[in-house]
Amino acid sequence: MVNTLVLRAAEAAEHSEKVNHWVVGAVALVILLALMGILLAFAGGREHS
Repeated sequence: MVNTLVLRAAEAAEHSEKVNHWVVGAVALVILLALMGILLAFAGGREHS
C-alpha cells in the first residue's frame, strides 16, 4: 500500500506545472534594476567624503 502511494505521488510530481525560467530571470532583473534605481535616486546628490 505504501509503495502504491509513493508511485502515485511520484507520477503526480512528474506532471506538475513548471515555472518558466525566462520569467523568473526577467522578474529578478526588473527587481534588481528597480533597487539600483532607488539607490541612485537617494544617493545621487551626495558628495563623496
